[in-house]
Amino acid sequence: MKLLFIGDIVGKPGREIVCAQVAKLRAQHGLDFIIANGENAAAGSGITASICKSLLEAGVDAITLGDHVWDQKGWENDIAGFDRVCRPANLPAICPGRDHLVLEKNGFSLLVFTVLGRNFMGPKVDCPFAGADALLKKHEGKFQGALVEVHMEATSEKQAMGWYLDGRVTAVLGTHTHVATADASLLKKQTAFMCDVGMTGPHESVLGREIEPVLGRFLDGMPRRFEVATGDNRLSGAIVEFNMAGRAEKIEQIYVKG
Repeated sequence: MKLLFIGDIVGKPGREIVCAQVAKLRAQHGLDFIIANGENAAAGSGITASICKSLLEAGVDAITLGDHVWDQKGWENDIAGFDRVCRPANLPAICPGRDHLVLEKNGFSLLVFTVLGRNFMGPKVDCPFAGADALLKKHEGKFQGALVEVHMEATSEKQAMGWYLDGRVTAVLGTHTHVATADASLLKKQTAFMCDVGMTGPHESVLGREIEPVLGRFLDGMPRRFEVATGDNRLSGAIVEFNMAGRAEKIEQIYVKG
């Protein structure tokens, strides 16, 4: 079986390339599951109900979110209406929305959830290691494989999570930094790992934003609006091939130019 995990969708350019490419990619690679991080899909920060609907209708099977989960007004009221969207699992339990998803295909159940890091990140969250343990234990025997998204700033925290979950999940794949890393690998106990699968959106940018305002902010420290850029649009992600026991057999980075 195969899954595609699409890295942070940034603004309208990111949404457009996802909607244009997911059906083609599913057919081309024989994908069983397509999961995308959508936390920057609305003008670069957060997500809305209409955007969720468009991505799901285009063929994305599930949408994960990150530290910008609540950036769009009203989303806290809309999130519960989407049964294929989950917010980070280690946010406070009182937060709205699902903390995990279970996707089904041909008798195979895939558990999907995200944990936020605690290093160099804004939200105050529970321990991601303990949070992952709790979810895996709670759903033990109810899934054959698991995709754990590590939405973290520090590569050390991501690598530690990979080794911590090695052999217990199908894949540990990173997001948040918007820059793909060159470390896609199979760990010792057949868990696929990658520190960051990259950004889906305009790569002629600084992390998806227009270059000049970001440069100006670095040069003089004055506040500016960081609009979403438009140049060199790409879909970035990783494809993981795995067996019916949920053990990863192959991982490859994928880039698709718009």
